[in-house]
Amino acid sequence: MNSLFKALSHPVRRRIIAMLRAGPLASGDIAAAFDMSWPTITGHLNALKEAGLVSPERDGQSIRYRLEISAVEEALAFLMDLSGTGRTHEKETPK
Repeated sequence: MNSLFKALSHPVRRRIIAMLRAGPLASGDIAAAFDMSWPTITGHLNALKEAGLVSPERDGQSIRYRLEISAVEEALAFLMDLSGTGRTHEKETPK
């Protein structure tokens, strides 16, 4: 879970996640949306992959990245539980 929140802590990675919500994208299309070097984009994609937020798949000569919604749901469930709006813990009533 720590790697997931670390990955989400960077604004570029959050923007990549937002882009992938519309569907899988080739790594070149992702890189074209940013004004930074290819190794920097690769580093961000690797951090997202290691956190389980995206999965790569080969598409001919390129690699397409797909959002792994289950990891996003896990993080959301944790945050909802932490804030008391989740279903994991029931609130105790005062006696």
